[in-house]
Amino acid sequence: MLRIGGLMAALAFAVLMLAPDLAEARAGGGKSSGSRGYNTYQQTPAKPIDRSVTQRQSPAPAALPGQPAAGGFLQRSPFMTGLMGGLLGAGLFGMLFHNPAWAAEGSNAGSTVGLLLQFALIGLALWFVVGLVRRSFGYAPAAAGAGGGPAAVSPPGAAATRDAPEPGPEITAEDRQEFGKLLAAIQQAWSEGDLARLRPLATPEMVSYFAEDLADLASRGERNVVRDVTLVKGDVVDHWIEGDRQYATAVMTWRAIDYLERGGAAVDGDDKAPSEATEAWTFLRASGGKWLLSAIQQV
Repeated sequence: MLRIGGLMAALAFAVLMLAPDLAEARAGGGKSSGSRGYNTYQQTPAKPIDRSVTQRQSPAPAALPGQPAAGGFLQRSPFMTGLMGGLLGAGLFGMLFHNPAWAAEGSNAGSTVGLLLQFALIGLALWFVVGLVRRSFGYAPAAAGAGGGPAAVSPPGAAATRDAPEPGPEITAEDRQEFGKLLAAIQQAWSEGDLARLRPLATPEMVSYFAEDLADLASRGERNVVRDVTLVKGDVVDHWIEGDRQYATAVMTWRAIDYLERGGAAVDGDDKAPSEATEAWTFLRASGGKWLLSAIQQV
């Protein structure tokens, strides 16, 4: 009996885990999706975005003082590398095996002077090559800065900071009202499975996610009904501009009748009592345009 009871408990747990969750049924699929421009992967009060067309940017690490710079002169010029190696090798081996001063023991003073001159030329050539190699690999002394110290080195990411978005204009009461209207209109279009009505309300990226989630529901023969949407609270937590685009992220708590329907009957959720959800919605608009939904993040 204990074994049967344990099996039944495990089965019930599996059914609960596999059953559709209403938190994953409303518009957005309960996932953090979309793009927030430059700030797509910046930390926010909501969960990180896990599906987006915006790729993560990994800035190249800057070379630290004393470290070799990538792609020195000899690395970038194989021709010069081969030429210098060939000249050095030919000069050394030619002097070692073809100079009579190395073969004859009774060399005169002239040959001695010539030999010393050859050694001096070899040393000069080696000094030139070593200096060239050191400079090409980034070991040249830093230029002196103020007070005779080394020149200042720009910190990593300085270039990226210049491209960062700028604070946008304040979000007005009219903007907040528009956000609430978009919330209700998008949930209604989602509930009816009407992609044509969703397209003028959201970015093409978000519409593609809506289409994907609606296709999953249709494959299971289900429909997610979301009606009587009421915005309980909305707080704008971030707003900025990038070029001619303006962004705003609002954390919104809303209440609605939210349930899954199959064959005209509710199979999950409550078709009479409203449930509550909190999500962060990011909106964008072009200069002089209207607001569109560009991202939904779970909180």
